Amino acid sequence: MAIVINMPRLSDTMTEGVVAKWHVKVGDAITEGTLLAEIETDKATMDFEAFPGQEGTLLHIGVGEGETSPVDTILAVIGAKGEDISALLSGAPAAPAAAPAAAPAPAAAPAAEPAPALAQSPAPVAAPAPAEDSRVKASPLAKSLAAEKGVDLRAVTGSGEGGRIVKRDIETAASTPAVASSAAPTAVSYPSSGYQDTPISQMRKTIAKRLSESKFTAPHFYLTMSVDMDAAIEARQALNASGDHKISFNDLVVKAVAKGLKKHPAVNSAWLGDVIRTNYDVHVGVAVAVEDGLLVPVVRHADAKSLTQISAEVKDFAQRAKTKKLQPADWEGNTFTISNLGMFGIDQFTAIVNPPDSCILAVGGIQSVPVVKNGQVVPGNIMKLTLSCDHRVVDGATGSAFLNSVKAFLESPVTMML
Repeated sequence: MAIVINMPRLSDTMTEGVVAKWHVKVGDAITEGTLLAEIETDKATMDFEAFPGQEGTLLHIGVGEGETSPVDTILAVIGAKGEDISALLSGAPAAPAAAPAAAPAPAAAPAAEPAPALAQSPAPVAAPAPAEDSRVKASPLAKSLAAEKGVDLRAVTGSGEGGRIVKRDIETAASTPAVASSAAPTAVSYPSSGYQDTPISQMRKTIAKRLSESKFTAPHFYLTMSVDMDAAIEARQALNASGDHKISFNDLVVKAVAKGLKKHPAVNSAWLGDVIRTNYDVHVGVAVAVEDGLLVPVVRHADAKSLTQISAEVKDFAQRAKTKKLQPADWEGNTFTISNLGMFGIDQFTAIVNPPDSCILAVGGIQSVPVVKNGQVVPGNIMKLTLSCDHRVVDGATGSAFLNSVKAFLESPVTMML
């Protein structure tokens, strides 16, 4: 009896997945624990293995590398070698390939997509490459990556099924100067018009959906406060003097926020439609920028952790986020979120509340500016914090009290150690 393996739901927000890479091919023997494929979800690329009972010969692959399929559609079929599965497949809906939303193409249109045009720019740009041969077989992901890296698909040998060019072929070609440069023209031109269409990743789709819902359903208001960071700078220097651990300013903010949430549980709450849930546990999400968008790994019970523990966790999250190795347990369950753009030279900004949280804290960079202390103008170090609040849950006075507590902890860091 053939065993159908469906596209799994690997996160609570996942509705479809992209097969980034197959590690097996039709005809291979499959046993429990066999690594079948790498699947790109809305938040990470994850290994997908055969479960207990999923043993036999791989008879069918339903979704090619670089293609998209909704959750629960046929990903693969395992059965006895030579088993007839035509009846099973004839009753299964086909998994659509990844493509930008558009009207269906005419039946006579070629299968391969044309190379994207260059975007308009006032600066010199490379002249458009020759149109891609319509007979080149490449996954949509490979085509997009080739356009981004300037790789001529006609100069690439495909390693996918039937000679199909897949993502790894483009990455290899891009690292080979002779191949990567073959698509780069020597002349420059100044096109008067043009554009480039980039397929939307699963992560970007989810970011767009969740933050649009938040922005247009939750009534936001914003509170901004300046923090004197002189004491925090001295405390950080003292903590890092031993060389055993390196504490960042962001680690200090996480700790201050966690302590503030324990003092003001109303901010550690969520709007659930018919109830407001006040969370007893403090789980602080820390936004991390990655290539495709944004991930929010969670420091759990941050109020009970030391600065060194927080620092180690955040560093580990950041590294695994950039290599797409985070697991669903790493990014689920936040009760509050911090977004820090200070390291990018941003002085102040506002952020959109990250559901189901009721608030998000936007952290700017530390600025050296003149300040007034004891009636004298002296050099100072100021950092601006902006709290975005869902007004359905948090009122202005509540948000202000919380922000004042965070300010007090940062301006007297020793109080965070108590």
